[in-house]
Amino acid sequence: MLRTIGAALLLVVFLAGASLVAYARWTQPIAQADAALADGRLDEAIAGYRAGESRFDQLPAARQLFESEYARAYGNHLWALYRAKRYDEVIDLADRGPAAASPHFYSGCAFFLKGAAEEQPETRLGWFTRAEEEFHKALDASPGDWDTKYDFELTTRLASELRRQPKTPPKQLMQLLRPPQTGAKQQRRVG
Repeated sequence: MLRTIGAALLLVVFLAGASLVAYARWTQPIAQADAALADGRLDEAIAGYRAGESRFDQLPAARQLFESEYARAYGNHLWALYRAKRYDEVIDLADRGPAAASPHFYSGCAFFLKGAAEEQPETRLGWFTRAEEEFHKALDASPGDWDTKYDFELTTRLASELRRQPKTPPKQLMQLLRPPQTGAKQQRRVG
């Protein structure tokens, strides 16, 4: 009887170990991408995340079973693309990303930077409006995230000011956020 229990326990431990080794090999591209991202090798990291995500995409059951790992890799992929200034790819990838990867936050950031670089007033306002919408979605998904709150407020105020003053050149956008100076500078009281 003791031998049977020992054999069953040994089989369970062996199967668990084999499963962990198989999972580690299966997610190796993600681990390599994480290392590349940490070293600043963005192109290598992006390629690794793509390879890892394609493995998850081929097995939807694995994507559901290891949902947190998939979301983490997806978020890192968005971050790597954003750091590489590949904003169109960030926007495209964020469209189909899991909510846990904060896709709306990254696409909002990408839309914001595209708007900040745009010369045409109508197109610029369109980018900022899209950024505002994406930040609003990100805020709905994660209401306690202060970065998202800040970015949403900044984008909302900037878009509002651009609707009033659409001809503002890109280099003067942040000046729209400053309160207007009224009158002379107040003297400081001493004593």
